Amino acid sequence: MNLVVDIGNTSIKLAIYGPQGKIAIRKFDILDEAAFDNFLKEYDTEKVIVSSVRKLPEKFSEYFKKRAKFFHLLSSQSKLPFPVDYETPETLGTDRIAAVAGAYKAFQNKNCLIIDAGSAITYDFMIDGRFIGGNISPGISMRFRALNTFTDALPLVKEWDDFSFPGVNTTDAIAAGVISGVIYEINEYIRTFEKKYKNTVIILTGGDGKFLNSKLIDKPVYMPDLVIDGLNFILEYNV
Repeated sequence: MNLVVDIGNTSIKLAIYGPQGKIAIRKFDILDEAAFDNFLKEYDTEKVIVSSVRKLPEKFSEYFKKRAKFFHLLSSQSKLPFPVDYETPETLGTDRIAAVAGAYKAFQNKNCLIIDAGSAITYDFMIDGRFIGGNISPGISMRFRALNTFTDALPLVKEWDDFSFPGVNTTDAIAAGVISGVIYEINEYIRTFEKKYKNTVIILTGGDGKFLNSKLIDKPVYMPDLVIDGLNFILEYNV
């Protein structure tokens, strides 16, 4: 069995894969060996891959190394099944690499726009089987925190599922401004991408992906496990 570890900015995902695909997945809020042990005690893992967008403490690298005979820490030096046309691969987030790998595995013959709506919103482009680069934009929570942090009077909005449009109070005005701005932004990325390229597929993932999916004009392919699927693909490619 394979152990896939995705350490993001706000959460950690551990997933178990067998020959037929994903067997189990668990989300954690913090790095916690005891919690990991409790989840992994049922599984005999032979290979491990770790992707981390933050600096991983050495003790956790050692923890995951001990879980299997084969250990791979995803980096710019990893072997990938597709060419990367990025000028600074050493600065390319491993979560973005994994998302592109998941898209490549699922849609090898398509031109893909991969939208990962998490702490940041990333837009990555897979064209003719090559990763040609992408863009990074602030995520929903980051935009709310920025308005609160860099002004004296605007409150921090934490709930944004329901608001008036246009906003009839300050909380609604902030929620409407941020959420509508994100939706308009993504819709325009999709429209521009589909206008420029043929044979396209739009893929949406990330923590805010489910919330956004129903609000977009053109419904993307929603793949919540795109990153971990991509990590498992990269793991097998590097064995």
